[in-house]
Amino acid sequence: MLKLYPPPTHVRMDNGPEFIANALQEWCTASGCSTAYIPPGSPWENPFVESFNSRFRDEFLNIEMFTSVQEARLLAEQHRLEYNTYRPHSALQGRTPLEVIQQWKAA
Repeated sequence: MLKLYPPPTHVRMDNGPEFIANALQEWCTASGCSTAYIPPGSPWENPFVESFNSRFRDEFLNIEMFTSVQEARLLAEQHRLEYNTYRPHSALQGRTPLEVIQQWKAA
């Protein structure tokens, strides 16, 4: 078998539920590559989740007062629906997800 490129020295990944540990570990062992896991809560290595967490804290947790867990769940669900339906997103060119879906269905 002709190898055009050498294997990487390590593969960086998290160990989340989607992690395909067995197949990847076998490949790493066979190729001489090692694994480098991302520590939980490392914002510089998991920017999308950390960006969401920061935004959720700034826009929801820091401005709401909860009297019960049930109230927190209800308000969090309302915030999720607002964010995922009616809030404009820069990734959608300033449109809301609802507008994008409606335009897509009309096309």
